[in-house]
Amino acid sequence: MIKSELVLRIAEQNPHLYQRDVENIVNAILEEITRALSRGDRVELRGFGAFSVKRRDARIGRNPRTGETVEVDAKMIPVFKTGKEMRLRLNEGRDVLPGDDDADE
Repeated sequence: MIKSELVLRIAEQNPHLYQRDVENIVNAILEEITRALSRGDRVELRGFGAFSVKRRDARIGRNPRTGETVEVDAKMIPVFKTGKEMRLRLNEGRDVLPGDDDADE
């Protein structure tokens, strides 16, 4: 699903809202998540999951086309971890594999 499909679906489920208002709300939420992550904050949406930022150290990489080694700078990357409720909903009716239990939560 892309953002425009999300906006359409929310607008269909809420006929009392204009589509442009739904789009503004979705954009505001995503922008606020982006701002929080850029500050290094963690964003947790209960039952959905948590967004956080992880640091990747500088390293020596390889250009896959030429095989030449290249320096890769350190960088921050966004990370998303699903919440327990979402994992349960995604796996309803499925056999759980050994080691997949949520004992760590």
